[in-house]
Amino acid sequence: MGTEFLKIKECDEAIDIIQELFDENLKPESEEIDVADAYGRILFDDVYSRMDFPPFNKALKDGFAILSSDSFGASEESPNALDVIDFLEAGATTDKKVEKGKCIEISTGAAMPEGSDAVVMVEYAEKGEGTVNLLTTATPFQDVAKKGSDIEEGNLILEKGDFLNPGKIGVLLSQGFESIEVYKKPSVGILSSGNEITLQGEELEYGKIYDVNGGMIKNDAVSCGADARFLGVMRDDYDEVKEKITESLKEVDVLFCSGGTSAGLGDVLKHVLDELGEVHIHGISVQPGKPTIVGVIDGKIVIGLPGNPVSALMIFNAFVAEPLTKLAGIDRDFELKTHKGKITKRIHSQVGRMQYQLVKVDGENVQPIFKDSGAIFSLSTADGYVKIPKLVELVDEGEEVEVFLFN
Repeated sequence: MGTEFLKIKECDEAIDIIQELFDENLKPESEEIDVADAYGRILFDDVYSRMDFPPFNKALKDGFAILSSDSFGASEESPNALDVIDFLEAGATTDKKVEKGKCIEISTGAAMPEGSDAVVMVEYAEKGEGTVNLLTTATPFQDVAKKGSDIEEGNLILEKGDFLNPGKIGVLLSQGFESIEVYKKPSVGILSSGNEITLQGEELEYGKIYDVNGGMIKNDAVSCGADARFLGVMRDDYDEVKEKITESLKEVDVLFCSGGTSAGLGDVLKHVLDELGEVHIHGISVQPGKPTIVGVIDGKIVIGLPGNPVSALMIFNAFVAEPLTKLAGIDRDFELKTHKGKITKRIHSQVGRMQYQLVKVDGENVQPIFKDSGAIFSLSTADGYVKIPKLVELVDEGEEVEVFLFN
């Protein structure tokens, strides 16, 4: 008996439907976390500076804080002598004021004392007992970072959607932020299904295979900014599938079920989705990955991926990665992640369905990977895929193609 797909969609239509389902059912949320733990997170709102930085005029070099006018005309042949009235380390203060003929020895990072407007580096000074000879002329604010020269109070310093890397975290820390509002990671669960599936660490009986899709899809979801968890294996049993999905949706907002998406003995996911919610897509006109199911249960999205690892990965990247990434607050232009090159071998495609052909990129050469959708090793060598339109039967050797790169 052939497979019956009731709501099969063209590729572009499926992409739009999945994005609409994400937009309608799942709204981006925020959470407040410690700035020290914010690496890799996405900023939820614009951030404005709380204060000037530096918050005071600051010495940029070790030397002597002076009135610049006291150095005019100074040279190695004719130095200007000043009295040294104090010494300032970074973080220290003094109640002494720099006046004409006087200076204060100062360390890098220390606040400039009152009255001073320049620093003469130690390399251009000869220190004596309570005095110093200036061997060069200094201009006003030489080797001084003015208050607010880096950041002025009230200015926009980080923007919504910024990826918090060490530099941006440093800016927040300089402003005294202890916590910051970031996009909450989408909660994603992954279930593998199939009577043949065995988990790593268990004895592999004849006719069984180790689960690949659970860990693979989990990490793909993590790369999209999600908080993803593998929730186990379910057998091709209606009651077990129903129970697993019901329990899983208590923990996550997006659930991926790998396997059990085509019609046939034991493939019950569609029927479970029909009972618990609504099926919006049952089949996509694409190769590989046609038996893909997308449904909604109580405002949460359930996506049934094909059991073959290549098909599962292709469908995830081509149809789900973008809306999931947007939900995570990551502004990533997927269409820019491409590479153009020339195909090294002829590709024959089945007319009537969009074909996603795995390829390896070697400079300008694009090498097709001709293996079936259950071939695991092809995933480790593939750099991306080429889209072959449904009405194209042949891509000839040497033809220029556009490669959509993985992650």
